[in-house]
Amino acid sequence: MADNPPTKQGLYDSANEHDSCGIGFVASIKGQRSHNIIERGLEVLERMAHRGAESADNKTGDGAGIMIQIPHELYKEEIPALPEPGQYGTGIVFLPQNPDEAVFCVQALDSIIVDEGLHVLAWRNLVVDNSDIGEIAKSSEPAMHQIFITSTTDLSSDALERKLYVVRKRIESEVSASELSQARLFYICSLSTKTVIYKGMFTSLQLRGYFADLRDPRSESAIALVHSRFSTNTFPSWDLAQPFRVIAHNGEINTIKGNRFWVQ
Repeated sequence: MADNPPTKQGLYDSANEHDSCGIGFVASIKGQRSHNIIERGLEVLERMAHRGAESADNKTGDGAGIMIQIPHELYKEEIPALPEPGQYGTGIVFLPQNPDEAVFCVQALDSIIVDEGLHVLAWRNLVVDNSDIGEIAKSSEPAMHQIFITSTTDLSSDALERKLYVVRKRIESEVSASELSQARLFYICSLSTKTVIYKGMFTSLQLRGYFADLRDPRSESAIALVHSRFSTNTFPSWDLAQPFRVIAHNGEINTIKGNRFWVQ
């Protein structure tokens, strides 16, 4: 703590001091998808480097990520059997580093999907580059794959979305109740017919370089929700990076003024 903290002056007031994450949102008001929206979202994220925390190695971040609309054209070129938008769900899945445990998670997920009357159309290997992330982040870096799921019946997009939610909750419960030593590394970033999330234990400046999809001009979206994490009361981890599946938030209210309000 400073021996002589500044006094209240101009726009500064000590009552408003706080630490929290950084969030940003970019959108086309006309709903027009473009790669530029993703580029601008990443630019917002990179300009919030001061809002996220990092380890002493200056390479391991508390977490950073982006939520965009599903880039259908990008995925369609790699998976020609992909149906029209809204008729399939997708998401990035974090898997254990242990190969046997990863296989267990994939098989359990496949089984639940079939049990819910759905079909695994494809698994996709993500192109990533971890050369710039810190050793602490690498030590817990999960294996990453992307899953594509369709319905075996003529479900509406909303009905499929609800089914995907049930699938995700069931597999989370099954893996959590298992005796896997790396069960904590299993995590589904998102599973939706509308959006997809790219995130991890990065600094704000590392997200763009890690995921090749984000740099691909075929990736287009009308929205970009970004988040840079400062974990003031929890340890950083890959699964706790944001955005989450429907929101991004900037943490707890921890100003002096906020605490006084809570006491009152």
